[in-house]
Amino acid sequence: MSDVTSVRPLPKIQRLVVKIGSAVVAPGGSLDQASVDRLADDVAAVRRMGVQVTLVSSGAIASGFRLLGLTAPPTSIELKQAAAAVGQQRLMAAWAAALGRHGLTVGQLLLTSDDMLARRRYLNARHTLAQLHQHGVAPVINENDSVSYDEIHFGDNDALSAYVSGLVDADLLLILSRARGLYAEGDENRVIPLVRLGGDAEIAGLSRHVTDTKTLTGVGGMASKLTAIGVAWKLGVPALIAGGDEPGVMGRVLSGENLGTLFLPVDAQAPSRRKAWIMSTVRSAGTVRVDAGAARAVVSRRASLLPSGVTAVSGTFERGEPVDVCGPDGVVIARGLTAYASEQIARIKGLASDKIATTLGQHLGDEVIHRDDLAVLTSGGGGTA
Repeated sequence: MSDVTSVRPLPKIQRLVVKIGSAVVAPGGSLDQASVDRLADDVAAVRRMGVQVTLVSSGAIASGFRLLGLTAPPTSIELKQAAAAVGQQRLMAAWAAALGRHGLTVGQLLLTSDDMLARRRYLNARHTLAQLHQHGVAPVINENDSVSYDEIHFGDNDALSAYVSGLVDADLLLILSRARGLYAEGDENRVIPLVRLGGDAEIAGLSRHVTDTKTLTGVGGMASKLTAIGVAWKLGVPALIAGGDEPGVMGRVLSGENLGTLFLPVDAQAPSRRKAWIMSTVRSAGTVRVDAGAARAVVSRRASLLPSGVTAVSGTFERGEPVDVCGPDGVVIARGLTAYASEQIARIKGLASDKIATTLGQHLGDEVIHRDDLAVLTSGGGGTA
C-alpha cells in the first residue's frame, strides 16, 4: 500500500535519469533556449558532483509543429511524425549548444518500445549508453516520434524515462515538469513531500490527488507520471517529481533540499539485469492465467511456473516471448519469458510436467516459465525478484 509522510530519506545518487517535459523546454510550443541553457547548467553542475546524468528530453513535436504552419500541436499520428522530424534536430541543436558551453559533447538516442522489447536491442541501447558515459558524453534521449506508431509507442516520455531508469541502473528518476510535485487533493499550494510505495504500489490510490490539467504541448499530465513511477517502482528505482522552472533544481534535489514529491520504494530489492529487462518490456505478447496455488508459489516462493498450475492462455505468441502471468482474479502478478508457444501451453495446461513429452511430442523443459525468466510484479517479496 502507499503511505504519505513528510520525512524524505533520499538515497545516495550516483546515476541520475532526468526527464524534462515539453512545457519546460518549449512552453507554448516555442523552443526556449534560455530554459535549455539553465537546465544544461544544472547538468554540468551535477556532473561535477560526480553524478552520471542521462537526459530524457521531450520537446521535438512542440519545437516543430509551428514550422509546419500549424497553430496548435497536431493530433494525427502523421502530423505528429512530421512535426517531430522537423523539431527533433532543433531540440538537439539547442541541447548541443547549451551543453557545449560547458565543454560537453551530446549524444542522441531515439528509442521506440521495440528497443525495450527485443533483448538484443535492449542490450545494444544499454551498451551504447554505457560507452557514452564512459567517454564523458552527455546522452539525450527522446522517443523516436518520427517513426513511432501506436503499436510501438511509449505514449509519452514519462513512460520512456521510467524504462530508461532501468536501462542505466539509475539511483533516481527525476521528472521535471510544470507541476512542482504531486499536489494533495489537487491543491497547488500543498505539495506532498514523500510517498512510500510498498506492496503492489497502489499507484491508483493516489488518483484522488490528480487533476486532468495539461499544458498546450504536454502529452501525459500527472496521471501518466504516476504510471511511469509505477514502472520505476517495479524496477526498484526511486522517483521524484519537481518543478522544472526551479533554479538549480537538479543540484538542490541531490543536496537534499525538500523540493517536489519523492516516491520511495519500500523494501525494494534491485532486480537482476535480465529481470529488469523482462519488467521493462513495454507490452506482453499474451497472458497465462494460473490457479491460486501456482500464484502463491510464484509470488511467495519465487517458484517456476509449471503447466499443472496453468488454467488458461490468451493471445498468440512463440517460445521465448514475454507474457503476463495472472492470478485467478485476473490481476497480473508476474511477467516472464515463456518456454512454450501459446498453442503448446493450451495443450499442456493443467498437466503434470512428466506428461509434456507425450502430449506435445517434445520436451522443452518442465516449466512453462522458469524462475530465472520470471519477474514478480506484486507483493510477497518487495515487488522485484
